[in-house]
Amino acid sequence: MPSHEFIGPRVQEDAALPALERLLRRLLVAASVLASAALWWPADAQAQPGVRIKEVAGVQGVRSNQLQGLGLVIGLDGTGDQTTQAPFTAQSLNAMLQQMGITLPPGMQVQSKNVAAVMVTAQLPPFAQPGQTIDVAVASIGNAKSLRGGTLVATPLKGADGQIYALAQGNLIVGGAGAAAGGSKVQINHLSAGRIPEGATVERSVPTPLHQGQTLDLGLSSDDFATAHAVARAINQAKGEGTAIAIDGRLVRVQAPTAPNARVAFLAEIENLPVELQRRAARVVLNARTGSVVLNEAVTLGACAVAHGNLSVTISSTPQVSQPNAFASGQTAVVEKADIAITQQGAALVELPEGARLADVVKALNALGATPQDLLAILQAIKAAGALNAEIEVI
Repeated sequence: MPSHEFIGPRVQEDAALPALERLLRRLLVAASVLASAALWWPADAQAQPGVRIKEVAGVQGVRSNQLQGLGLVIGLDGTGDQTTQAPFTAQSLNAMLQQMGITLPPGMQVQSKNVAAVMVTAQLPPFAQPGQTIDVAVASIGNAKSLRGGTLVATPLKGADGQIYALAQGNLIVGGAGAAAGGSKVQINHLSAGRIPEGATVERSVPTPLHQGQTLDLGLSSDDFATAHAVARAINQAKGEGTAIAIDGRLVRVQAPTAPNARVAFLAEIENLPVELQRRAARVVLNARTGSVVLNEAVTLGACAVAHGNLSVTISSTPQVSQPNAFASGQTAVVEKADIAITQQGAALVELPEGARLADVVKALNALGATPQDLLAILQAIKAAGALNAEIEVI
């Protein structure tokens, strides 16, 4: 009697059995094979909710440092500073020439429109070593029309302590363009600022506390006790209880190996640990200058009723000529006739239902039909009435 081979137990088929019974037997065999495979087949890794620790915290003391320096851009096509209005440009040029052994007569200053005084800034990243290069930003501090085509001469970049940490030099990349002739001017983007990719060479490194002491401090990006507790819990679950302690809402202290290689490997592991974050504090951010309103997902709205009307004042002025009679001794005068109109648009009382989700809050606020500028006042009034469960921050 013929037999069939399966991945699993051998099944002897009986040719005399009905076709339906043989099909059911095959399905049972296939099910048993899948059930047995589920015992040893690795389950798919499920993406855990939340973010990684490296996205909400960083090692304290490991940060970038700001550098700045005053330099000169040369080689401009007559678009540099006017030295009569920017005397510091001429003084800087004279000082540079004196360093090169060129002494000008007393009282004489170089008058050139091909030179511009600039401020050079850069970010010195952590662990930067001498010989590495960093990007620099160059911006005019005088009245130069354009820095396009210019070259920055060697400029030392200093830190907050007054020490030189990098030396910048190179050709500028200016993203703007412009032309002027006959009193007309056309300009695209900005011409008085540019960048030099890898334009500075690091001359001195900044020490970091990474390998100091038995512990490391992780500073959180926001002060939240729930986030600090979640970070400490994630580290303790991966590295053992007592490895991390939440000191306060912004600081988590971690026991770390003392060997440099082991400490780096330890940090590489914990910064990629997933952490489940709780809902952030409800907050509404209002930008009074632009009228922007931003709400986060934790904002909730209580039931309330809102009526908002617009008040507009229109002032129109019409000039009129007062002409005296022919034999009168008066003079012709122009007077202004002003008409003032006040218009107040009536607004119905709109009921806002209670909303527990951000979509409900947005839908309720859209029902008012108010502009973003009006929404600034409405949200503050709803908060004062106790119906807005959020913190309002004005920027």
